[in-house]
Amino acid sequence: MVDSNDILRKIRYIFNYGDDQMIELFRLGDMTVSRSQLCDWLKRDDDPLLKPLLHIELAAFLNGFIASKRGKIEGKIIIPEKSLNNNIVLRKLKIALNLVDEELIEIFKLAGFDVSKHELSAFFRNPSHKQFRFCKDQFLRNFLRGMQIKYRDASVD
Repeated sequence: MVDSNDILRKIRYIFNYGDDQMIELFRLGDMTVSRSQLCDWLKRDDDPLLKPLLHIELAAFLNGFIASKRGKIEGKIIIPEKSLNNNIVLRKLKIALNLVDEELIEIFKLAGFDVSKHELSAFFRNPSHKQFRFCKDQFLRNFLRGMQIKYRDASVD
């Protein structure tokens, strides 16, 4: 799986979130984090003070990201996954941004990465389905790069 800290940093950058907004996204995902925890997770990979972001922490953040973009479902508690993979991260980003297949394909294209609708649908299948495919790091990295072009770079113009 792509590094959890890297995913957190990229989402922060893409949507230009400040510390308070990031802390709020964790809160919306039912996790309380301090500013110092957040700063430790956001440090550069080569910083010896970097603290690894656990999967359950990234899952809580992504759940909060979904809640911020789509609204929180009253009376429903979303329990963050203890273990994540690229397929789950991609699914959560798709849900948060309310993307349909064609929009996902377009985001991949922005990063110069062609993916077919069939290839894409395999990432969202049940893992027990014979057509299920694991989303490799390269796919998720390209998706995040495409998101940056669509949501960050386009807003800079």
